[in-house]
Amino acid sequence: MKYLLSIWLWCIGVLYFGCFLLLGLLFTFIFQPRTYDPWLKAMMRFLFKLIRTPVTVAGSSELEPETTYLFMANHVSLFDLPLFVGFIPVFFRGVEASYQFNWPLYGWFVRRYGNIGIERESIHSSIKSIRQAEKALQAGTSLIILPEGGRTLDGKLQPFKKLPFYVAQKAAVPIVPIGLSGLFNLKRKGSRLITPTPITIKFGEVIPVATITALSNKELRQLVRERIAALVEG
Repeated sequence: MKYLLSIWLWCIGVLYFGCFLLLGLLFTFIFQPRTYDPWLKAMMRFLFKLIRTPVTVAGSSELEPETTYLFMANHVSLFDLPLFVGFIPVFFRGVEASYQFNWPLYGWFVRRYGNIGIERESIHSSIKSIRQAEKALQAGTSLIILPEGGRTLDGKLQPFKKLPFYVAQKAAVPIVPIGLSGLFNLKRKGSRLITPTPITIKFGEVIPVATITALSNKELRQLVRERIAALVEG
């Protein structure tokens, strides 16, 4: 039964997400990003209703809409991005693997959407992308970076990369730690099953610029990792 349910959820999820990408791509040619952003957020929230997955949000009311933030979260599932789009309550863009920009439709959308591609295997390309991220933050666009650099294979936090914290210190913007719970059971890397399960997204206490600039890269990495780990349930 769970396999039949998973097949059904894949069908409706892929169809709906495809419509989202087409509409989103069209919006990028017609409207300013901050105009169509609320519509995309609403569409992604509805995706989780379609796949019978209730989402609980905690801590988001503390965020100020006009403040520029650098969000950092644990990287669990391919549903991470839809969850962020739907439930991060401020305008933001993401940093993601550059190969995804070559995917039909999805790649066209994220390129127009304004996400930043990063090639993890190339130090030179990574540094170039990190500088783009720094400029975006300094220009007032919030970003989300997943410091593990890849999805977890066992549900646990992996080691954090150094470059995201270099960005945080150079751009001098507050960091918001985010903890995702339940996504590993919904859809884990290496499995084709989608298993509806409650999801929680917790926004932690904002780490101020004064703290970020006072710490070394290693100390900041450790602090953010501890904050995210404390937000993840189970």
